[in-house]
Amino acid sequence: MASHGVPADRVPGRRILVINPGSTSTKVAVYEDDRPLFTGQVEHSAAELAALGSVAAQEPLRRRAVLDLLAGARLDLAGMAAVVGRGGLLKPVGAGVYRVNPAMLADLRRAERGEHAANLGGLIAAEIAAGLGVPALVVDPVSVDEFEPVARLSGLPEIERRSLLHALNIRAGARRAAAELGKPLSELNLIVAHLGGGISVCPLAGGRMVDVNNANEEGPFSPERAGGLPAASLARLCFSGRYDQDELLRRLNSRGGMVAYLGTNDLKEALGRARSGDHQAGLVIEAMAYQIAKEIGAMATVLRGRVDAVVIAGGLARSAEFTDLIRARVAFIAPVLVYPGEDEMAALAAGARRALDGEESVKDYS
Repeated sequence: MASHGVPADRVPGRRILVINPGSTSTKVAVYEDDRPLFTGQVEHSAAELAALGSVAAQEPLRRRAVLDLLAGARLDLAGMAAVVGRGGLLKPVGAGVYRVNPAMLADLRRAERGEHAANLGGLIAAEIAAGLGVPALVVDPVSVDEFEPVARLSGLPEIERRSLLHALNIRAGARRAAAELGKPLSELNLIVAHLGGGISVCPLAGGRMVDVNNANEEGPFSPERAGGLPAASLARLCFSGRYDQDELLRRLNSRGGMVAYLGTNDLKEALGRARSGDHQAGLVIEAMAYQIAKEIGAMATVLRGRVDAVVIAGGLARSAEFTDLIRARVAFIAPVLVYPGEDEMAALAAGARRALDGEESVKDYS
């Protein structure tokens, strides 16, 4: 893949339009360098989107809604330097900033690696950017793959371990840790645990994401996902007749984990129940923290025990009570840095800003 910077003569200003599509909403922001000038969100009904069929078919509707939101806020798009969107389910790529090109657009529309709202990020960004004559970019898409060959083997030749992860937030947390530690990311070994609706635990060797649990299939259970399950028991459940394929996949990926045990995906609610004497809630919370800590320990072996810091980030990291459960089990590995919450909009804007400033080369997707 060729790498090069964004041509300076195509950068008319310092403002960056950020577009982050979700399942039924699209977050929109305008940044001036790393400072937010505007944030907003467009909502769509699930029925309205389902009627369109594929995710890619939603692009015109979503784009018009974004432009209407910006027009209502009286924001002048003529001053934008770039448009950056959330990266989707592309072919395996290295981490970094990518120019949205025809090959990427074709793959986002075909959605051969899966239908996901993030696929719309590049599609919407490209259409808006074309009208403005500025670059359209994506940053650290979820299909970032920097695995070593040894990490790909699963135990069955028919099943290869795949790199699908919260790359944007993991890299943002790693950059923040590098700044706090006062060293370039390329000189650090880190373990970053992104804790959200899904949980990704990723070892970074010199900044490269060399392994990760695929949060849809492996690793700790989360507020909504079942995580890795005993294989023979799962196989028997598949053939039990209780579920068809789609039903079981939904149970694994959106109705598993904490919600399956407690009926809620809200950690704050579960913690409150535990403090009020709900033994089951306390056990499930402790088990989730236990599994996260166990995964962090496993990833320390990937780095041969040479770990500069363990980074805990994401929405669940807002709870010090929960992160302390993890810290108690992993602090022996390395110092633990906690960055509560996740800010995908800031991470996208920062990636685009680095590209505009020439701090990071822009890659061509192929």
